[in-house]
Amino acid sequence: MEKAFNSILGAVGNTPLVKLSSVSKESGLNIYAKIEYFNPGLSIKDRVAIRFIEQAEKLGKIKPGGTVIERTSGNMGTGLAIVCAVKGYKFIAVMSEGNSTERRRMLTALGAEVVLVPQAPGGKPGLVSGEDLELVEVKTKELIKKLKAYRPDQFHNPDCAKAHEETTGQEIWFQSEGNVDAFVSYVGSGGTFVGTSRALKLHNLKVKCFVVEPETAPYLAGKEIVSTRHRIQGGGYAFKPPFWEESLVDGYLTVSDKDAMEAARNLAGKEGIFAGFSSGANVAASIKAAEFLEKGSYVVTILPDSGLKYLSTDLFP
Repeated sequence: MEKAFNSILGAVGNTPLVKLSSVSKESGLNIYAKIEYFNPGLSIKDRVAIRFIEQAEKLGKIKPGGTVIERTSGNMGTGLAIVCAVKGYKFIAVMSEGNSTERRRMLTALGAEVVLVPQAPGGKPGLVSGEDLELVEVKTKELIKKLKAYRPDQFHNPDCAKAHEETTGQEIWFQSEGNVDAFVSYVGSGGTFVGTSRALKLHNLKVKCFVVEPETAPYLAGKEIVSTRHRIQGGGYAFKPPFWEESLVDGYLTVSDKDAMEAARNLAGKEGIFAGFSSGANVAASIKAAEFLEKGSYVVTILPDSGLKYLSTDLFP
């Protein structure tokens, strides 16, 4: 049992790795999931949030009592809100009105100021597009210039990947006792895929790493973009981060909104795991990975956040 932590920040990381029994049986693979809603902010982004702020402190980019601003779909914002609350910084989250209401309410409860940006023409709640994010980016830059605040900039900051290389990937290797044949991850900022894949391949170069994208926006795979409007919040915006490493990619998998939602519902109903849209996407993609792997292979994927963040949506009717 762990000793007492000095703050809630000590509870970030070391999340459980759990075998998905029904999914494994269906696919013929041994599929394991890293359940990231065990973090204080109910998502994987807490790991990166701590690293961003601690690195900024070391480099003198943020002073005591300073202000932090970040563009977010909700999870990174929540992680930063927690870190800033503990360390005494003001935090402003800039997000699209299209993201779920639970996310903005959680941010407000954690002491953050939330700036909502209207969606692009034709936008629908729950369907945040690349065009919507461009508007959020414009507002974020405007506020940074006005307030002279520190921005972690998760989509361009290499510490995003480094956090996962040093924590998520190492935990998976230790928890699985090195029994990993493949890693499957949905891509948003790219940090989880790049950092975790780096770590796993450093342990064993034969680990196959698969990128997951919405079927309407397989941008990283170099295929036609039909639409960036999809249900899988937090990624699939036809964006390649500057720290992207193509050499880590062994294959690309796509998932429909329907498959992602069905997989998330099955996680709850058959595995007792209450997770969100992107978790469903990762599980659905892991099943598809069977086409490229030997029967009985050990596959690890990520469940980035909790289903509690989507109760206002139709994910769980």
